[in-house]
Amino acid sequence: MHTNKYIQTSKYVILLLTSLILFYPIFLMIISSFKSKLDILVSPLSLPKSINFDNYIEVWHRVNFSEYIFNSLFVSIISVITVIIVSSLAGFYLARYNFKWNSFILFFFMIGLMLPMKLAIIPLYLLMLKFNLIDSLISLILVYVAGGIPLATFLFYGFFRTLPKDLEESARLDGCNDFQIYYKIVLPLMKPSISIVGIVNLVHVWNDFFYPLIFIKSENIRTIPLGMLTLFSEYDKEWNLLFAGLTLSSLPMIIAFIFASRTFIEGLTSGAVK
Repeated sequence: MHTNKYIQTSKYVILLLTSLILFYPIFLMIISSFKSKLDILVSPLSLPKSINFDNYIEVWHRVNFSEYIFNSLFVSIISVITVIIVSSLAGFYLARYNFKWNSFILFFFMIGLMLPMKLAIIPLYLLMLKFNLIDSLISLILVYVAGGIPLATFLFYGFFRTLPKDLEESARLDGCNDFQIYYKIVLPLMKPSISIVGIVNLVHVWNDFFYPLIFIKSENIRTIPLGMLTLFSEYDKEWNLLFAGLTLSSLPMIIAFIFASRTFIEGLTSGAVK
């Protein structure tokens, strides 16, 4: 009895220590966003002397933060929704219809998981240049969609394989066609997979710095990671403004994660058959 109690206590202690280690950098970022630049350099680990929002106000007006947020939201939302729609349809097709080319199509998607797209950055740049998409948010959306579809299709394919076919057969008896089965019967059961795909792709697109650096030139269409580069100069860095900007940019991700986590839990606990 005492042994089980000690084991339980040890588990909670380990979880608490792990949580502290993981959340301490976030806590340090938030408290540093309220400090002055001098306070960060002199005492980087101390609490702020006072709570004021001067850094947030300055970074919002100084680096056109509202435009950066709009650009990041536009690219992220369009990319994630497109990935979910296309990959769910592809996964549904591969899991439910047997044709001789199914294995080849699935292998084609798996190649996208094996080969990193950054290795093909020069052909990608030349392709975007040929279609006049350089310095356009459309180029980012196309790259993110192409990079997110393989993993999302693989996840949806595995999820569809676990669903019983009895629901679909019952829907066909009621007069539903294939597409109606997809969005009326199957889609409501896909909440766990949609949450996973949405979170993974949203975090990747929102935090990506590489592709905006390559494809975006104009300042007014920069995303947040690229826009924050303006706070770095050759000889000095505005650390207080940088931490304030990072805190602002992390808020949409935290909100999205909270809603996606709730959907994930609800999808796990809801029954498919009454």
